[in-house]
This record gives sequence, structure tokens and C-alpha cells, in this order.
Amino acid sequence: MEKSKVYFTNLRASAKMNLLQKLERLLKKAGIEQIDFKEKFAAIKIHFGEPGNLAYLRPNYAKVVAGVVKELGGKVFLTDCNTLYVGRRKNALEHMDAAYENGYNPFTTGCQIIIGDGLKGTDEAYVPVPCGEYVKEAKIGQAVMDADIIISLNHFKGHELTGFGGALKNIGMGCGSRAGKMEMHSEGKPRVRVSACVGCGACVKICAHSAITLQDKKAQINHGRCVGCGRCIGTCHFNAIGAAWDESNDVLNKKIAEYTWAVLHDRPHFHISLVVDVSPNCDCHSENDVPVIPDIGMFASFDPVALDMACADMANQAPVIDNSYLAEQLKRANQTCHDDHFCATHPETNWMSCVEHAEKIGLGTREYELIEV
Repeated sequence: MEKSKVYFTNLRASAKMNLLQKLERLLKKAGIEQIDFKEKFAAIKIHFGEPGNLAYLRPNYAKVVAGVVKELGGKVFLTDCNTLYVGRRKNALEHMDAAYENGYNPFTTGCQIIIGDGLKGTDEAYVPVPCGEYVKEAKIGQAVMDADIIISLNHFKGHELTGFGGALKNIGMGCGSRAGKMEMHSEGKPRVRVSACVGCGACVKICAHSAITLQDKKAQINHGRCVGCGRCIGTCHFNAIGAAWDESNDVLNKKIAEYTWAVLHDRPHFHISLVVDVSPNCDCHSENDVPVIPDIGMFASFDPVALDMACADMANQAPVIDNSYLAEQLKRANQTCHDDHFCATHPETNWMSCVEHAEKIGLGTREYELIEV
């Protein structure tokens, strides 16, 4: 397969060109203008950041991307889907409150925000994945699938389950509905946390398969009837129902690749990654630790696989910041991942399983040509 082109610009700025101007130049050099945006809906998939975390991307970057799309005639919006876990982004109202709190609103970004899977994370499209080894029908946020064009704007950082979070993670996991996220994270079905259940019966009413009953004023799920749709998680106001979180990290990564295929297949897409504030954990945390490596730069490509590889390669070539979590990990006597910052940060992860599987199912190639602009 021919090498994919990945465009890169460093973070040096001057009075003649600031970082936002450099980002706009990068997008155009990378070929975003080749996409026909005229009168088409373009979704910019982004992570708004869990409140309390300050490593997420500033909304200024999103405004540049939205501005370029509007300049090219597109109808653009920012989007993300609700979370599976308990937090400030588990339904659309709280999610938008969190986004506004972190600076994302139509005035700062120049476009609207739409939560991709609706109020409770149940507004979803079922997308066949014929190439899938683990996923046969992905559950994707309906607004994401209604878009004509997908743009991913990614904060490249470490991740405690997948090794790192880049384009594939942002799209695959991020565009999954609540049921989709549960499918990726769990081999099994939802579980009831009995101590938190108040016996209100809301989950019983929402279940379309009569899988939930109340016994002694506590919910119980019949896994023989349960289809794993996740609607009970969305309807519970007491966070008493959750996913099993029992999938292996390698299988999780491969499911993410297959969900990414479902989102991107058969429509134009373009990807931007910023390797800045590279925290050891995901922006879903309500805190962020100090960066593990120095800021590197901004990358763009039509190929999300090549983009993730280029970002990982340059990150692994970067020096480790002293007194960071990564520096502490590298001092451990049993540490074996000295050449891989992400493996060293979270030794139980294997980020390569995601990019290898993504390449296998035709999402792109790990071979790339890096072009500095």
C-alpha cells in the first residue's frame, strides 16, 4: 500500500504567524479544501473535556477548523456522544453544561454543539460492519451518522486502557452511543450495583425486553433476556446500573477500530491531532496530571491510521518530563517498555493492537510520509 501523507507543523510562533494561523495553514496544506463541503453537514468530533480537567483542547482550535469549513460552504457543528460512566457528560444537558463551562459555545467556536446520541445516549443508528471480527453492527450516535462529512479534532494523550487516545479512539469510542460504548468496554451485559439501587422502577419501565424486575425493592437483570442496549443505564438517576467493564484491552482496541470503520466508511473524512499537554490519562478524568513529554506540534491527514502512527512515533522520540508520572514509571525495577512512552505509562496496554487492526480492516496504513509545513 502506498504511504499516506501526514502533514506536521511545530508550535513555534511569531508576530507574523500565531498558532491559530499555523493551524489554518496546516489544514489547507494537508488538502482539506479537496473535500466538497458546499451545503453539506460537517461534524467536527471533539472531546469537550470533563470539568476539572484542564488538558483538553482549547475551543480556539475548534473555531479555526469550523471557520475553514464555513469558508468552504459547509454547515458545521461540534459533536461528542454521552459517556458510559458516571460524570458530568452522561446526558446531553449535563454534557452541554460541561462543554460551556470549558469554553465551548457558539460564540467561542463559531458553530453549534450537538450531542451525537441525544438526551440519554439512546439516540443511535445501527451500522453494519461487514469487515468486523468483533462487531457486526455498530451503535453510533444518530447525529454523527446524519452528517455528510466527518472531521476529527483530537487531543493526543495517554490512556489507561488503550495506551493512547488519538484519532481512532476519538472517533471509534467517542462516536459510540451508550450501548455502543458498553459493547466496546464489556464482553457481558449491564450489572446492578445493589447498594445504590432505590427500587424506583425506572429501569423496569424502559426495558423493551422485560429483562429487569424488582425483587425486594432492588433491580435485577435477567441476562438471558437482556440485549445489552444500555437504556437502563441512561434512565437510572442513581447510577445504580453500569457496564461490566470486563473486555480485554486488546479486544477493546480492535472494537474501537471497527467502530471507527463504521463511522468513516463511505463518506469524506479528515483528521487533525494536536500533540500538546500530553497527560498520562484520558480527558474523561475530572483531573489531569502534568504532561509526560513536551508539546510537539499539530498534525493533519486524510488517513487516521497514519496520523496516529506519526503522532505516536514523534511522541516516543520526545524526552520524558522529569517528575511526571511517566518518569516515575520508568524508574520501576520491572519496567520493560523504555522505548515506548505509552507502554511505559500503562504497561498493561498495547496501543499497537488498535492501529494494526485498523490497517487490517482497510481504514488506512501505518506507513506514512511526514511533510513539515
